[in-house]
Amino acid sequence: MRLGVLDVGSNTVHLLIVDAHPGAPPTPAVSHKTELRLSELLDDDGSIGAQGRAQLVSFVTESVAMAEDAGAEQVVAFATSAVRDATNSEAVLAEVRERCGVELAVLSGDDEARLTFLAVRRWYGWSAGHLLVLDIGGGSLEVAAGRDEEPLVAYSLPLGAGRLTRDLSGDPPGRDEVKALRKAVRARFARDLGLITRVGLPDRAVGTSKTFRSLARITGSAPSEQGPYVRRVLRHDDLAAWLPKLAAMSSAQRAELPGVSASRAGQLLAGALVADAAMDLLGLSELDICPWALREGVILRRIDSLPSPAP
Repeated sequence: MRLGVLDVGSNTVHLLIVDAHPGAPPTPAVSHKTELRLSELLDDDGSIGAQGRAQLVSFVTESVAMAEDAGAEQVVAFATSAVRDATNSEAVLAEVRERCGVELAVLSGDDEARLTFLAVRRWYGWSAGHLLVLDIGGGSLEVAAGRDEEPLVAYSLPLGAGRLTRDLSGDPPGRDEVKALRKAVRARFARDLGLITRVGLPDRAVGTSKTFRSLARITGSAPSEQGPYVRRVLRHDDLAAWLPKLAAMSSAQRAELPGVSASRAGQLLAGALVADAAMDLLGLSELDICPWALREGVILRRIDSLPSPAP
């Protein structure tokens, strides 16, 4: 079947249309996205303001029409931390439902971690053994670990790159601001560290999504043009060496780095601080970078619910 998946994230709203059937990986057919950055369109009371709601409704309407034109039989729509944490989330969901005819399912942070873990497990297979998966989004950090398709532990922390960037006022930020954010990130991550260490050391540690891909690229991994099957790795020593350089750069200077988009450059330092804290506190010398993440996990879960093809 042809399936559309609409992902309303903290930074990006992304429609992905895939050709899918049980027993095979989903094949991307159409990709359409916008950098809406809902997490930055919040009013002082934590609600998604009129501008953010109007832009969201416009893009969802456009995406529904595009999915229909592309022949999608279904559109699965979900939202993550920006909508989940907004003080007016119910009103936003109702507006999208009434004006677009789309029911946005709001994923919990734990569900984000589980579905991302599923995608990584399917990508690497059973030979990967005990997996540890880290995903830095705009609003949250997801952590999961285990040996099966359902992780032994899965949770979410408010350590997204976009969320944390709001604590950095300068461009580049001052040294004291960076130091304070580094301390706060490490303290928050360490609070739940035992959940991961108690299930044992991983055979393979993996990072997913844009922040990890960008960090791997600036530290020497292959560009995206070489395709998804090239192994990409983020090494902690390389990341640690880059941290003071990133802290000294303006957003415009970071945007000139390979693999860093102008729209995400401002968040890269905060994301790097999270990645550094996680790798250091978990004793990880390197992370494999997986091209599949939450969106693919949602697709795979939906494919699993389809009837098997007739013999």
